[in-house]
Amino acid sequence: MPEASTDAVLFDARPDGIAILTINRPDQRNALGRDVREGLRAAWQRFEHDPALRVAILTGAGEKAFCAGGDLKEMVDTGMTVPPRAMFPLPYDNIELSKPTIAAVNGVAFAGGWMIAQACDLCVASTAARFAITEVKVGRSSPWAAPLIHMIPQRIMMEIILTGKPITAQRAYEIGLVNRLAEPDALMQVALDLAAEILEGAPLSVKAGRDTVMLATEMGRAAALQAARAASEHTYNSEDAQEGPRAFAEKRKPQWSGR
Repeated sequence: MPEASTDAVLFDARPDGIAILTINRPDQRNALGRDVREGLRAAWQRFEHDPALRVAILTGAGEKAFCAGGDLKEMVDTGMTVPPRAMFPLPYDNIELSKPTIAAVNGVAFAGGWMIAQACDLCVASTAARFAITEVKVGRSSPWAAPLIHMIPQRIMMEIILTGKPITAQRAYEIGLVNRLAEPDALMQVALDLAAEILEGAPLSVKAGRDTVMLATEMGRAAALQAARAASEHTYNSEDAQEGPRAFAEKRKPQWSGR
């Protein structure tokens, strides 16, 4: 099982099936330097390959920054033009994941910070958090933002990208980028509560549900319906599909086997 090789990203494998990944460079505003990128890549792989872990929460150390984005000094030093596609570890993009992820945004999520928060399935934000796609301010670009059109309205997306100006956590919640808001000192508990709600569901049902959302994002109505039916067959034929109704009839909590 892959292990994070540095302290740049902390990995907490909880006994309840929740993994907490913490970008641990608060003095650098948790920017996506090489050590953080390598740590995230190892941490996501560890999460995916541990069958005991079912939901991951990604957050940043400290109170000021979730992640301030790419390391601009590194870009200057290397004369970087187009970033290699594999440079930044992105869940469900160049990192293959089959389990749900939650971003717990505790401070600024700018540029690459917005990018990794957007890549997670769900987002909980501190009321003190701020979000921005700042690439226009530094002459870079944000091709990774393309899937954002499936999360927020076009004109709002246009303004955010063309101006590079930050939005508050409240505004991010209003436009649909953020699922839940939390007071700063309650952020992790709110994220854990959301993860626990996911854990209550049958594992195969959660996977089929996540697959359905992504299929619907990629396809038209008829094709998505057909693909979602196929994606759900394994769930319907599972032991848990019998256990769930049985537990309901017997007025007890279901015991999921994941089979």
